[in-house]
Amino acid sequence: MTASSLAAVTCRVRFAPSPTGYLHVGSARTALFNWLHARSTGGTYVLRIEDTDAERNRSELTDSLLAELEWLGLDWDEGPFYQSERRDRHREVVEDLLVRGLAYLCDADNHEVAGSTLVDGLAVRFRMPAAETVAFEDVVRGEVSFSSDDLEDFVIWRSNGSPMFLLANAVDDADMGITDAIRGEDLLSGVPKVLLLLDAIGSPRPTYAHLPLLVNERRKKLSKRRDDVSIGDYRARGYLPEAMVNYLALLGWGPPDDVEVRPLAEILELFRIGDVNKAAAFFDLKKLEHVNATHLRALERGEFLERVAPWVGDAAPWPTESFDPVKFSTMAGLVQEKLRTLGDMPRFVDFLFLEDPVDDPESWEKAMVKGVSAAEILDGAALAMADCPWEPQALIAAVSEVGESLGLKLGKVQAPIRVAVTGRTVGPPLFEAMAECMERGEVLRRIARARARL
Repeated sequence: MTASSLAAVTCRVRFAPSPTGYLHVGSARTALFNWLHARSTGGTYVLRIEDTDAERNRSELTDSLLAELEWLGLDWDEGPFYQSERRDRHREVVEDLLVRGLAYLCDADNHEVAGSTLVDGLAVRFRMPAAETVAFEDVVRGEVSFSSDDLEDFVIWRSNGSPMFLLANAVDDADMGITDAIRGEDLLSGVPKVLLLLDAIGSPRPTYAHLPLLVNERRKKLSKRRDDVSIGDYRARGYLPEAMVNYLALLGWGPPDDVEVRPLAEILELFRIGDVNKAAAFFDLKKLEHVNATHLRALERGEFLERVAPWVGDAAPWPTESFDPVKFSTMAGLVQEKLRTLGDMPRFVDFLFLEDPVDDPESWEKAMVKGVSAAEILDGAALAMADCPWEPQALIAAVSEVGESLGLKLGKVQAPIRVAVTGRTVGPPLFEAMAECMERGEVLRRIARARARL
């Protein structure tokens, strides 16, 4: 079956993660592309947990995996099915292959052992046919072929009485009627073995689509040891689920109109599995931040406040009793345009709810030590703001006059004032924040405190 004919049939796809770690961004991309293909073709999306490796599986990881899929909005039609519950079926297939001579028992030294029934302590290997070409048409990669002479007899049943991944994968795909196997490129080399198994058990072959690898800025495959790859970590930092699926969709696929930031419903309308590129996809954190910031700016005020609430709750870096929801609501309107993630919010507003602003050495060094005329600016600002109208434009005019007297533009003048009041060189619109969320006396106290430190 070719890519052009995929949409003409009702397909059945599956996302089949192994619960041996947290949901990886690459696995989430695979889950998304399967979901998009199923939804765009009117097919069925099956969730299967491949948990045959009992020594590495942990129930909390399965729970986390399901929670992250739900957070991303990737709902499934059937499942979750647990591969470990199908062991009797896997055993039945292995026993049949033994009886038919298509597999054989082997000992710990990989020597063949006579017999056609399973024996405790002995593994089972599939007998590779000689001089046979195993070929298939991959939707993403085109025609792929392997020679059986380059493949070894591979283990399908462990000596501890559990099925190997390839055997369980082939049997479950067959029994669940999977028509389209969309998965990562790293699994491509196992396809000929799976196809031989499917042929041996008399099951139709699914159509394969192997998605490109995700690589970091050094063009190396993303690794959980050196890269940020956990969906849960991005969720905890304040990335929006709609932004995450939007960005994941761009890793190997691109919309025909080149509009990259858009809602999932529009992506679904445009997505075709045959349009996926086989070249490695760069997981660009800066681009992910851009996509997330764009989605954040698009949120209505009420929804934005609801989404950001967890980051200004009990875990916030200020005493709970100091939090003022009215001030926060006002400030939220001032900083929503500036946020990259929801997790940025505390550092943009913490100065309102702390007794004194944070001490950020880098900001102090830049604005107060290396900045031009910091002491004179603070002295002039304190005098100018002592009796001017307490509203943004009046504050801007007062501080601008201080700058003019020192031969400085507003941008240079407000830097030490910002650090004195907020603690940082980067933050919300300064004059609006002071006029709308702070008392005059508190602003002047902080300026005097910074001046004394100088």
